[in-house]
Amino acid sequence: MNHNIIYTVNTSLDINALNRFMEKVWKDHIWVDYNQVLSRSLSYVTAHCGNEIIGFINIAWDGNKHAFLLDTSVHPNFRNSGIGKELVIKAISECKANSIEWIHVDYEEKYEKFYRQCGFVQRTSASLLHLV
Repeated sequence: MNHNIIYTVNTSLDINALNRFMEKVWKDHIWVDYNQVLSRSLSYVTAHCGNEIIGFINIAWDGNKHAFLLDTSVHPNFRNSGIGKELVIKAISECKANSIEWIHVDYEEKYEKFYRQCGFVQRTSASLLHLV
């Protein structure tokens, strides 16, 4: 698969296109007002093939030294081609450029190998409380 993939950081996004992309990636996706979400983010990275969004990662933060990688997503037709890893690498670079000291990521066990290949190590346990 030889595609011309373009990665962008904090560029203007068609929010409807981002929601349509997320529907292709996550079967239970509910449309989100990404303008509101991204306005509170430290940064975000997208991958494009032509005019189509094929990858996305959101970098949330605490306003200080901790960042959180959220919504790491790659279009099903482009998986296992290095796009996810490149999104994470670019997100890490953004964090470094913003003097972030710690990057957190929560993931399902099936993604452990992927995040380890990106340099993450399990250092803490995390807990989750479902409010709805």
